[in-house]
Amino acid sequence: MDDGRKRAEQLLRNLVHFGRVLRAQGIPVATSQLQDLAQALNWIDLGKREDVHAAARTILVNRPEHLALFDQLFTFFWEGLPVSPQIEQGNRNGAGEPDPFAQRLVWKAPENRSDAAEDDGIAQIVRTYSGTEVLRRRDFATLTEAELAQLQRLMADLRWDLAQRRVRRRQPAASGDILDMRRTLRRSLRHGGEVFTLARQARKHKPRPLVVLCDISGSMERYARVFLQFLYAVSHSLRQVECFVFSTRLTRITRQLQQGGVDEALQRASRAVEDWAGGTRIGAALRTFNREWSGRVLGRGAIVLLISDGWDRGDPELLAQEIARLGRSSHRLIWLNPLLASPGYEPLTRGMQAALPHVDALLPVHNLVSLEQLAEALRGDWVRG
Repeated sequence: MDDGRKRAEQLLRNLVHFGRVLRAQGIPVATSQLQDLAQALNWIDLGKREDVHAAARTILVNRPEHLALFDQLFTFFWEGLPVSPQIEQGNRNGAGEPDPFAQRLVWKAPENRSDAAEDDGIAQIVRTYSGTEVLRRRDFATLTEAELAQLQRLMADLRWDLAQRRVRRRQPAASGDILDMRRTLRRSLRHGGEVFTLARQARKHKPRPLVVLCDISGSMERYARVFLQFLYAVSHSLRQVECFVFSTRLTRITRQLQQGGVDEALQRASRAVEDWAGGTRIGAALRTFNREWSGRVLGRGAIVLLISDGWDRGDPELLAQEIARLGRSSHRLIWLNPLLASPGYEPLTRGMQAALPHVDALLPVHNLVSLEQLAEALRGDWVRG
């Protein structure tokens, strides 16, 4: 089961638990309402408590007298408190009867361990909208040191499988497109030279190589560490990966990332780079790659990922010329821009304008969700038109 499906199932389980708590306290909630809420959560920022609360309040509460009680229950839901909810009637109306409009919550500790276990089962309404789920949608540039460490573990769990390429070698296949005369004749010897079955063969398939070119200039400094973690994760998930970083010059860091733990590998990669957080010369870096490395690493239909925000101080004509050459040499050229998901962003920089006509896809890469989407796209069978 993939990570996205596990998270979706966990979200649904937590919503079902929350619905049970609401019903136990007298707030009627239909299954269809929980389904509507699950759909609505796809369109809001799960890291904003007020947005999640407003959506849940609008969809799940049908009567105004339930609003105050719902607000209290949602607070415990959001904070994931291990509590056993019970209702105590508060104020009484003029007739001396309990006033349902003045209900308040009284939280009593479980009396024994079995009750505690049962309450934990109901109150395991964990902070679905914080922790991992929120971290997946947080912009890399806003993460703390602790969150970067957690992100590192989540990156290691991503599954990277590249699209397959057909090679010249062939292998036996039950429904192959070519007749295998040698195997057919060898089989016929078992029956005195009579041919009863035709052996067939088909071309083998192998994963395409992956080449990553990552911008580590000053404008990309706040994303650089995360992208180095990304390069390390990909390098240890795929067999044929080449990693380069550039600012004013191109540096190959494939070997530095292949050995040791992630922290040690990132330190070695950092020491190998002389122009960290410098200016940006995308065109010059690509020219170096095209002249010195493309013939060695792009010969088997490689997929190229170019990670940059597009801010370039070099010659835009040189950039257009070199990226066009890179696009012709690769099976697929994908530009990953961490600013692409920013509100109101348009690729108007000189670098982006020069590169756009020559790339196969322009994708965002600003949070873990965007990396998950990239992994899914790379598994697909994209073909240049």
